[in-house]
Amino acid sequence: MLASASANIAIALGASGTGVALLVFLRNRPKRSSAPVAPSGQTTGPVVDAVSPATPDSENVPAEVTSVERAPEVLTAPNVRERAGRTRSLFASAFQSIRGRGIDAATWDELEETLLLADIGIGLATRLLDPLRAAVKDGTLRTPDEVIAALRAGMTAHLASTNRSLHLDAVGAPNVWLFVGVNGVGKTTTIGKIATAQVALGTSVLMAAGDTFRAAAAEQLQVWAERSGASFVRGAEGGDPASVIFDGIQSASAKGIVLVLGDTAGRLQNKSNLMEELKKVRRVADKAEGVVNEVLLVIDATTGQNGLAQAREFTAATDVTGIVLTKLDGSAKGGIVFAIETELGIPVKLVGLGETAVDLIAFDPSEFVSALFE
Repeated sequence: MLASASANIAIALGASGTGVALLVFLRNRPKRSSAPVAPSGQTTGPVVDAVSPATPDSENVPAEVTSVERAPEVLTAPNVRERAGRTRSLFASAFQSIRGRGIDAATWDELEETLLLADIGIGLATRLLDPLRAAVKDGTLRTPDEVIAALRAGMTAHLASTNRSLHLDAVGAPNVWLFVGVNGVGKTTTIGKIATAQVALGTSVLMAAGDTFRAAAAEQLQVWAERSGASFVRGAEGGDPASVIFDGIQSASAKGIVLVLGDTAGRLQNKSNLMEELKKVRRVADKAEGVVNEVLLVIDATTGQNGLAQAREFTAATDVTGIVLTKLDGSAKGGIVFAIETELGIPVKLVGLGETAVDLIAFDPSEFVSALFE
């Protein structure tokens, strides 16, 4: 797409199956129509008549469905090294001290403390440092820089083999991405950013406001729909969230919309009644005429190790396929990405580095680790 133009890559969030990135937006591009671009064979325009048949698990609450036509803004890529500054400063301080003093008994305490403060977790910290101690003892590693380089390689290796792609696999039926998490982690904003990226690529998107309990949730999501050019579905305030998600998928299926982004209400992972409701949302979504191929758990990076407890419970309820780690720019606990992946095997797929639409990016392990060490 306009490969010869001078490009600023804003968001590059991979999608397997189709080989589509979520957004590679070009700053210097010709002006485009204000209408959202649809993939070949699809049309855009108002989505109406979203009333769907009742399902065994949901009330038949007609959803209000609208669509908007507005071009996304030109975006500029964030700098991971600059935005992950608080976590990076922990490592920089430790490395400066070790380089100035040389390798001694205090080196290992200092490195372990740094890893724990970054919320990497005691188990992984031990697995990372024990081989380095042994290598120093047998003379394989001799200088502080060699130890630091070996630590960097070990941290990168722990994240290197995971598939982080977002899946747009379904053909002839809507792809459905559900978003779950506790209160205040940024689910609705995350959905808006992803919708902006996908619409900019030409993917037709419908946003379903399944958070029917927070008064401003649907309004907030609708603002993002207006910004991005996505269609939008909402239900009655306090209504059945499963019904709204179901109606959104059915409407997308009827209109040939490729991707449904389903919001859900924030809930604490230790509230069994709320987690049961979330299980119902997933169950009903699976019965609609689409394919739920992503359930993305949104975690606030500042919560650190508490994110592990969240991931365990939400995965049990909804089969989480990936993590979106928000507010990484404001946290010194960026090491939680290692803890989640090592202990639970759930890939971190996206990270949030700020408030604007461009600030949600694909998680690149090499880039992230490099930002901590350079």
